[in-house]
Amino acid sequence: MDLTQPGETHVLCRGGRGGRGNARFASSVRQTPRYAEEGQPGETGEFILVLKSIAQVGLVGLPNAGKSSLLAALSAAKPKIAPYPFTTLQPSIGVVGSAEENRFTVADIPGLVEGAHAGKGLGHDFLRHIERCAILLLLIDAAGTEGRDPVDDYRLLRKELREYDPALARRPFLVVANKADLPESKARLSALRSASRKQVLAVSAKTGEGIPGLISSLREILAP
Repeated sequence: MDLTQPGETHVLCRGGRGGRGNARFASSVRQTPRYAEEGQPGETGEFILVLKSIAQVGLVGLPNAGKSSLLAALSAAKPKIAPYPFTTLQPSIGVVGSAEENRFTVADIPGLVEGAHAGKGLGHDFLRHIERCAILLLLIDAAGTEGRDPVDDYRLLRKELREYDPALARRPFLVVANKADLPESKARLSALRSASRKQVLAVSAKTGEGIPGLISSLREILAP
């Protein structure tokens, strides 16, 4: 059972048939009877409900890649931002654009770690929130500020998505290199473009560099 539409419902347990009240037993000789009929018991059960966020764009990256900063730069969302890993502990949803015909939603999930596909670092709890996204945005720290190699980060993200759900690996995606304002990013961008064999959009969530172009690219892909 999957509820995906506004107002959609599903009956899990049915209530029991109600009994007749004392008014149903009233007669000319007993106008206020003091007894009633008991109803039948209803169904009972225990259920586990799993929330999966519904957004058009899923923002995926390793800890401290700048996902929350990018969400704040793209939208009016105000996620918690701090210079340490795992600042984001719950998915955040941001709305990009004001005109309804150009508006789209972005889901920022907490940073993934190696082994997330197998549940490490609560990977399953986080990855389920991007299962319904039309497009994935793979955010890479182009400057390698955490001592990581952007090419390795890209390959790790692709691997985790593929091993969690092959359908996610086939989903349309953009590669976005964040922190392009830092000098260290320049040399690494070329290697990232070669490794991904895709256009890599260079942006800076901090300065706003490349953000308008990223929004335009997302709108173009999402256009019906």
